Amino acid sequence: MTTEAPTSDPATAYVNAPSIIAEIGWVARQRASEPDREFWLRKAAVFDRIAIKEAANYAPEVAASAIEAAGAAALQLVRYDAMHEGLSPRGLELVTADDHREYVRHAYLAWSRS
Repeated sequence: MTTEAPTSDPATAYVNAPSIIAEIGWVARQRASEPDREFWLRKAAVFDRIAIKEAANYAPEVAASAIEAAGAAALQLVRYDAMHEGLSPRGLELVTADDHREYVRHAYLAWSRS
């Protein structure tokens, strides 16, 4: 995780991202191949984007499943990075689903800028 403070608007990380539909299609097409970091990052990001939209538009109980799925997808990226990139979730204090989702946002923003 970077040392940057969380943004007040979580969607800021996704300003230049392709549409959610396009990203879902990309993730679906990649399932046949060996998942790499880009796969886990883009999957986690699209789930996070969906959860952000759900939370903004619906009551908490309606958005809860999207938020839970986003947390699970974010955890997959954190685990991948811990295994392959040397990330230590414990050392970075990535404990909660919100921490994991914030990690995805920072990682996606850095990836999209490169």
